[in-house]
Parts: sequence; structure tokens; C-alpha cells
Amino acid sequence: MKQRKLEMLLEEVEGFSSPELELEQYQTPSPLAAEILHFAYMQGDLDESVQDLGCGTGILAIGAKLLGARKVVGYDTDPKALEVARKNAERLGVEVEFVCSDIKKVSGHVKTTLMNPPFGARVKGRDRPFLSSALRTSEVIYSIHNRGSLAFIQKFIKPAVITHSYVAKFPLKRTFDFHQKEREIIEVEIYRIAVHG
Repeated sequence: MKQRKLEMLLEEVEGFSSPELELEQYQTPSPLAAEILHFAYMQGDLDESVQDLGCGTGILAIGAKLLGARKVVGYDTDPKALEVARKNAERLGVEVEFVCSDIKKVSGHVKTTLMNPPFGARVKGRDRPFLSSALRTSEVIYSIHNRGSLAFIQKFIKPAVITHSYVAKFPLKRTFDFHQKEREIIEVEIYRIAVHG
């Protein structure tokens, strides 16, 4: 499937009905989700088992399944978001398992983790439990972080290594009251991390 076709399908994914600030619930924009998923697909990382940590309304998990991942599980602590995620998977005709769980309690083993963790803008270090869980449970990780996080991530994930990283645009829609603009574009860094174990 071409990236543009995937993006168009992912535009069908409904976002958060009432996003929670403390959880930093920002919908991953469909162009960015399609870009990351297509990149992971081209690396051969979406053929087997995939998990989406902090899956929200399911855009990355659903996209992985659309691209042929054998088994996909999305984890989130917000039951309302998971309800929307289940409806989104149904709407797009894919089978994804959605589990309500604390990220720290995720266990088992998958080939690939996809995630758009909280950036820690509200509570510093909010992305760390996501990274720790992903490092513990997967072979390859695709993760979105604030631009300028590279040195921290490299240090935090050792002995795992970043094999690819690039800067992407993340259009943020006005989600919370303190947002001044209707839409703001921030720059993020996408990392592909290989966990050697």
C-alpha cells in the first residue's frame, strides 16, 4: 500500500472526544502516522507482532494492521480512548486487540513497538516509562519525541542504539484552553531503535 493511500485511510480515524491534559493526549496526525508506518514497513518491521504503547484512539496500531502486521495490540490507560480505538478499528475493518493497562505493566514480547509517548511537556520524564517498557518487550522501537531529544534518548536506551532518526512536522490542533493558535506546527524527531538482546 502506498503511503498516500494509507494516509487517506488513517484520516478516517476519530480523535479524542475529551482529551486529558495530564495524559498529554494529542492525536498523532494522519500524515505523520502514515509516514512513520510506511518507514517501518519499508524496513520490514511490520510483518509480525506489533504493539502500540499509549495507543490513544489507535491510529498507529490500526495503520500497522492495515500494512499487514500479523498481530497488533494497543495499550492505553484511558478506557474512553480505547472505546474510540475499537470503533476506529471496526470502521477500517481491521482486527486489533486493545488493552487497558498501565504502560509499566505491559509484558510479553513483540517484534516491533510503535509509539507517540507523552513528550513530558507537562510532567518531566513522562516518556521514560514508555521507553523502558518498549526496551523490555520489543526488538525494534519507533518513537516520536520533541526535537532536541537525541542525546537524552541515546543515553537512556543504552545498550540499545538508534539506527535511524529524522525530523518531521507535527501539526498540533488547538486541543486545550491554553493553546493560543488554532493550529501550530512543532518539529519532532522520529527514532528507529534497535534493542540488542
